[in-house]
Amino acid sequence: MSTAAYARYLSLLEVAEAIASSSDLPTLVQHLGCCLPKIIPTDFLALTLYDSERQVIRLYHLHPKVSADVHCNVELPLGETPDAFVLESGEPLLLEDLTAESRWPKVIGLMKEDGIQSCCFVPLRTAERKLGSLVVANSRKEAYGVADIELLQQLRRQVAVAMDNALNREAASLSKQEAERQRDRFRMLLRITNAMVSKLDLREVLYAVSATVRELVPQEYTCLILYDQPLQQFRVCALDFQDNPGMLFEGFVADAVDSPATIAVSTKKPVVINHLKELECFGHHVIRMLVEKGFKSMCALPLLLHDRAIGCLTLAFRQEESFPESYIEFLSQVAGQIALAVDNALAYQEITKLKNKLVEEKIYLEGELRTEQGFDNIIGDSKALKQVLKQIEVVAPTDSTVLIQGETGTGKELIARAIHRLSGRRDCTFVKLNCAAIPSGLLESELFGHERGAFTGAISQKMGRFELADKGTIFLDEVGEIPLDLQSKLLRVLQEQEFERLGSTKTLRVNVRFIAATNRDLKSLVEAKEFRSDLYYRLNVFPVSMPPLRERREDIPILVRYFTQQYAARMKKNIQTIPAKAIDALTRNAWPGNIRELENLVERSVILTQGTYLNVPFADLQLKNRPNAAISTTLQDREVAHILRILHETKWVIGGPGGAAARLGLKRTTLTSKMKRLDITRPRPLA
Repeated sequence: MSTAAYARYLSLLEVAEAIASSSDLPTLVQHLGCCLPKIIPTDFLALTLYDSERQVIRLYHLHPKVSADVHCNVELPLGETPDAFVLESGEPLLLEDLTAESRWPKVIGLMKEDGIQSCCFVPLRTAERKLGSLVVANSRKEAYGVADIELLQQLRRQVAVAMDNALNREAASLSKQEAERQRDRFRMLLRITNAMVSKLDLREVLYAVSATVRELVPQEYTCLILYDQPLQQFRVCALDFQDNPGMLFEGFVADAVDSPATIAVSTKKPVVINHLKELECFGHHVIRMLVEKGFKSMCALPLLLHDRAIGCLTLAFRQEESFPESYIEFLSQVAGQIALAVDNALAYQEITKLKNKLVEEKIYLEGELRTEQGFDNIIGDSKALKQVLKQIEVVAPTDSTVLIQGETGTGKELIARAIHRLSGRRDCTFVKLNCAAIPSGLLESELFGHERGAFTGAISQKMGRFELADKGTIFLDEVGEIPLDLQSKLLRVLQEQEFERLGSTKTLRVNVRFIAATNRDLKSLVEAKEFRSDLYYRLNVFPVSMPPLRERREDIPILVRYFTQQYAARMKKNIQTIPAKAIDALTRNAWPGNIRELENLVERSVILTQGTYLNVPFADLQLKNRPNAAISTTLQDREVAHILRILHETKWVIGGPGGAAARLGLKRTTLTSKMKRLDITRPRPLA
């Protein structure tokens, strides 16, 4: 062996030893850069890495760095580099004269700019995968011969093994670091979750999160805002801002426009602003205030719940680049936990509000019940009324459904309350609902309740009347007004004692005594197919008919005295006498409005009374009679009615040419004396 061959052999052993001793890729490139030029003419050396998933070539290390335009980790598509050819063929690629090479213009062009005239790309592969290429280059044309290529062929296997080992160690190290980082973040996320579990106040939720997140991202501003979609507004729920100038406060409301939070809520993705110039592009007055305070970076994280943005968590810092991309995934997980905590806190607030409301309703209803005992408010001594009360005493102890029929104003609600008071449910709630007073579209919600979001405007869960009356009694007045499409659901409650709220599939069961009332002929409605026959028969278990006032005229004097006493005490008037002619007139009236009409007239009479005698407005009473009906057949009553009519027509002007005295053909003093004798007084105007 010649001296030159022996020296080359020693250099080859040195290169092999250097390759074997390389623990990572930078060291491998450095060793090759020192040893390889001893056996192969090398001015430029590089390692490229092949990414099979993305189909790109990444320039990993250079030795030495020869161009400002070429730097480590630059990436090019596989097809734009010679690496595609050598990796596919598995053979080296020798380019002896780059001035004549037109392929791969970008790579070849950069080499030409650095004075490279010839180069060789050697594929680096193992049995399992393609790694990349070893690139050697020279500033002379045709610098590499057959012997150089053969030598590179021998070295490439060792380089490939060393490169594969280095990449595996690097991947293992990165995996370990990533695992440690994921473990640390998981622990922090667990701490945040535990901190929020017991928090039902939004401020406490924010402070718990802010204290923990500050360990990872040193923010100086944390704001939790909720989004009102119908109004397109943000409301500040909780705020952690030490340098607050006072313009921001909890409960502050602002339009959801031109801010990172607006973008985050609309796109449902985090918005990261890491530079002051980007932050200055937003025109929202809160953002402008933060910029004036020296803030330069911001992160807006949407609070997503069931793919719906309910608000936003906003963090800000006075340094740029405060929110690296590696933190965003973790912060998004934090935002997810906050969204659940916020939803729980809002639900708790709504439940508390509803509970308080129900407690108030229960107190009110129980107060109503305590004002009436037995038949105390059912006034009368007529035979017709006694028959009704006897029926009540029979049916009240049972749980049977009662249908109270009668004209409007006959006191059907009083009868229903009496049934409840005499039943075994007297200590539970009595719930009433006038079906004619509720729009048909809302009646179902009033009866059965609804869930949040069941329909437009259902912003919270609502308990229906049947739930409120559980273990008690429900009284549905004007039951004949219930729409046909709702009657089937009502029938189910009567038969099965179960129903579902609007917007819910959960079946609720109740134990309710049912009392219905109507002033319509349900049987005729059934025949006209305006009322379900099965519901009618289910309601008509025990019918009670309330007699109209004209069929119990003997009760009118008692009712007049009762109402007079009640309203006189309320208005603080001393009414001691009800004139006999007033009782006689009221008894003879037709009363189409029944007791309610009588009560209203007595109230008006008490208002008009100035002395101790009840002043009944006979003229008003006469106008309510039928045309051929007379108030009284006595001469005195006719005289009183005639004088009152003239006084009303003259607006109570007694003297003068057009006064009442002249129209009656009497002197002024004579008319005044007659009015005193007949107890005719002018009513006082209402204030």
